[in-house]
Amino acid sequence: MRRARRAGAALAAVLIFAGCDAADEELGKPRSPRDLIRVTPADARKGVSTDEPLRVEVPEGRLQSVKVVRTQDAQDEPVPGRIEDGGTRWRPTGAGGGRLSLAAKYTVDAVAVDDAGRRSARHTTFTTAVPDERFIGYVTPENRATVGTGMIVKLEFNRDVENRAAVEKAVSVTARPAVEVAPHWFGRTRLDFRPERYWKPGTRVTVSLDLRDVEGAPGVYGLQRKTFSFTVGRSQVSLVDAKKHTMQVRRDGRLVDTLPVTAGAPRSTTYNGKMVVTEMLEVTRMNSRTVGFGGEYDIPDVPHAVRLTESGTFLHGNYWSRGVFGKSNVSHGCVGLRDVKGGGATTPAGWFFDRTLVGDVVEVRGSADKQVAPDNGLGGWNLDWTKWKAGSARS
Repeated sequence: MRRARRAGAALAAVLIFAGCDAADEELGKPRSPRDLIRVTPADARKGVSTDEPLRVEVPEGRLQSVKVVRTQDAQDEPVPGRIEDGGTRWRPTGAGGGRLSLAAKYTVDAVAVDDAGRRSARHTTFTTAVPDERFIGYVTPENRATVGTGMIVKLEFNRDVENRAAVEKAVSVTARPAVEVAPHWFGRTRLDFRPERYWKPGTRVTVSLDLRDVEGAPGVYGLQRKTFSFTVGRSQVSLVDAKKHTMQVRRDGRLVDTLPVTAGAPRSTTYNGKMVVTEMLEVTRMNSRTVGFGGEYDIPDVPHAVRLTESGTFLHGNYWSRGVFGKSNVSHGCVGLRDVKGGGATTPAGWFFDRTLVGDVVEVRGSADKQVAPDNGLGGWNLDWTKWKAGSARS
């Protein structure tokens, strides 16, 4: 479920729903004829006014859970709220009546149950307004996080940066133990940092933003002066062989297990190359229309979903396909692991999900597809070191 490349879909289109496994009526594919959960502000909106209300509603059925997180300067904070009106509505209850904050990113994860007892999930994000004369960078990963060895530091700016050299100079990424860390620009709104090779386990990485009053564009100045850090945990690199329908999971170089998988079908192959886990969702909705397909599938409760690209490639649990794992490729571009409805703790998908960190690497080989683009998710490991360093504005 990631054919944004064929439909020209942007990140904004794929954050509402994820998706990718092929499924037809013979395989028992679940369908969801309507959106059960409604979130306001709408998904992927930018520059949302702080006066706008934040609401999660279900016209039918009831909300089972709602989690809202506000991110500012790589700091994640839960937004307090409560489900009311018989389970049909969630609203924030924090100070100021739950008023939205300036220059923040909000992430909403909601799960609802319809009148027939069927679960449906919704995952959305939006960002709030930044003063017109200012710019900020949304930073990945979050402060104090423990991440996998493939983590790339990403700054996504809220507006075009014209003076890229000055902005790049105002950002410092250092490591202990020391290693060279180099920047690379993708367009005018994204600046990534990485070392030549994957981080060593135990490395502590510090990111310093000295952007306050740096002129990023004529009359537009930086707002942030922040320092944060994260720690690199154990190494886990998983190799998917699309031809053999297997995934080898290696921990600190040692083979832990080989799992049977299903990858992209001949008409919707999976990208080759190194991809980094950027997000983990216990349950999410996957809809073919959001990634450039027609109405092939709309699965409201995909379990154990691990995001690998911005365009919609996931490694996730699959409970609706039978007899395909380790034998054939039937998905619409994702990598599927056997699971059960609701997500099983001891299934291959549950086993892998419980042992995965954001920042872990999943590499796909043997697919009849091109290599994933270096700016599709955290795909920068697919550029060699010389090309990566050439992406600096000061090189």
